[in-house]
Amino acid sequence: MPTAAGTGHSRAADRDLCHDACVLPYTAYLRVYQPLVAFSNREKAYWRAYAASSRRPRRRDAVSAEHAESLRRLMATPPIPVPERESGDAYVRRQGGEVYVCPWQTRLRSWLGLRDFRAETPARLSPAFLPETVATAAEARFETWRERGEPMRTQILTSTWTVPLAWFAPFDAEERCLVLGDEEEPAHASGQEAPAGGRLRHPSEGREAPPRTLLYVAPMAEARRRLERAVGLLREHVGESEALSSAERLDDWLAGVAHPRALLELDYAGLVDLLDDGRLREDHSVAEVSAALTGLETGQEELATAMYQRVTRRWKEIQALEHAN
Repeated sequence: MPTAAGTGHSRAADRDLCHDACVLPYTAYLRVYQPLVAFSNREKAYWRAYAASSRRPRRRDAVSAEHAESLRRLMATPPIPVPERESGDAYVRRQGGEVYVCPWQTRLRSWLGLRDFRAETPARLSPAFLPETVATAAEARFETWRERGEPMRTQILTSTWTVPLAWFAPFDAEERCLVLGDEEEPAHASGQEAPAGGRLRHPSEGREAPPRTLLYVAPMAEARRRLERAVGLLREHVGESEALSSAERLDDWLAGVAHPRALLELDYAGLVDLLDDGRLREDHSVAEVSAALTGLETGQEELATAMYQRVTRRWKEIQALEHAN
């Protein structure tokens, strides 16, 4: 694993590439932030130093830096679909005096992304995006890595152009954090300590306007409890369906990767660029999914149906933008 001092590679170049030459992908992220106690002693020392480093990317700058690194590899000649070494970067949160990290796992996520791309793209079209020799070599390295028994689960899930409805179930409406320019509500979900008797100060305050953000953060114990409730209600009242399968897959993922004291974060990230401020203010998808589940639980079928239709209609409209001219 690289040293903490080595994590500041060309951050200025990363920012220039992202902010001047491209737009962040329309992707949402579900991230598991592990407490330091979840790591080995060696990893713990590394991540503690990394979290204290002034050179690591901050908050949404981390999404930009990660995206820029991927662009540099894919624009190389020949392209580099998977980095030679695993990333030493992570998303960092501090809450309750404790440090939490969500490693990027860029190498593993790139391998898994390449596997999905190859499976979903017709063989005759694949070389137009990635030379066959490059793809085959990357796949061979992946097989060698897998044969060593390395863990295959990532601590980050991604979704382009939409947020799966199951992703809303682990959260509560009170955990919502919305930032629009110089506005922010509520304070506690952003993962910072709020000053006594005052509004939370955004990290960029006093310098430049903070990026527009919509996210939720929940303690893992609460997130798992809520998701298990959703699985139970869907199993009892809906039965076999995509909604149930999606919730079960999410529950299985959390059971396999998350420490009991971890945090779970839903970040709209690049999706906020598809929505104006008014639509972001009106987006209460977590509250609507929760109300739909409560309707199932209490026998209020009309409430359950109305809330389900409202949230699905919103995300169908957003997803349709993928095919807009």
